[in-house]
Amino acid sequence: MLSAKSLFQEILDNDESFRLFCSIAASGESQGGWENARIAELVPESERDLAPKITRHGADEDKHGRIFNALLKKRGLEPVDVPPQTDYTALLERHGIGLAHEKLRADRPLTVRDVITYLAHSRVTEQRAAEQMAMLLRHFADHPDLGRAIRMISADEDNHLAYSHEELLRYAAAGHGPYIRRTLRECAHAEIRVHRDVSLAVMARMGRILGWSRPRSVLLAAGIHAMYAAERLAGWRRMVTLRAPERRDALGGPPAVAPEVA
Repeated sequence: MLSAKSLFQEILDNDESFRLFCSIAASGESQGGWENARIAELVPESERDLAPKITRHGADEDKHGRIFNALLKKRGLEPVDVPPQTDYTALLERHGIGLAHEKLRADRPLTVRDVITYLAHSRVTEQRAAEQMAMLLRHFADHPDLGRAIRMISADEDNHLAYSHEELLRYAAAGHGPYIRRTLRECAHAEIRVHRDVSLAVMARMGRILGWSRPRSVLLAAGIHAMYAAERLAGWRRMVTLRAPERRDALGGPPAVAPEVA
């Protein structure tokens, strides 16, 4: 049976596949933490009121990275190097999505358009993250080892998505609507390609670790390609719409401390 629950359960039950999964997740979250911290430092003076929220976003991402590393430690496992083909955040940057690391490493203030570019990138990628965590929450919320971590990370991703909606709507009302719409479309189309490529690379490595048969691997790859086709046709639109979130000022307070790593 190739349900999402059975697939992830298989990955969870094997130390090596679980090690790869947590290492990939921890690396991506830590990278996001660094990016947000740098953006918070470089926001222009006119946008300084946004800096604490960006800092909170980065602190949440750092926390998620620590949670995944703590899950490894709990099982007596060490992180592994992340294969380049599975590095979602690095591949997005390589495709020109979000703010280039060269710009973030410089000490020049960002522009308002840079901030909007960052928020559009967050709007798209946090949609993906929120959906993935919602899937894990449906199946593993009560898991003795993963449950608490999944509940906390899922709540954070929902907050990040709400925050990006709210801030982009504010910029749209200030006259930046055309640039926001164009940037969201470009980011969404690039993200679905990167997500497909990363998914194929991760599943190929998991298949080797878990000894999947060729027919099963082919079937999983076909499913990933089918999902990409559906997203390319129309699914990408869910990533570019903007609506007022139910929870306002979602990143207006300090980050919650993760009990797993406290």
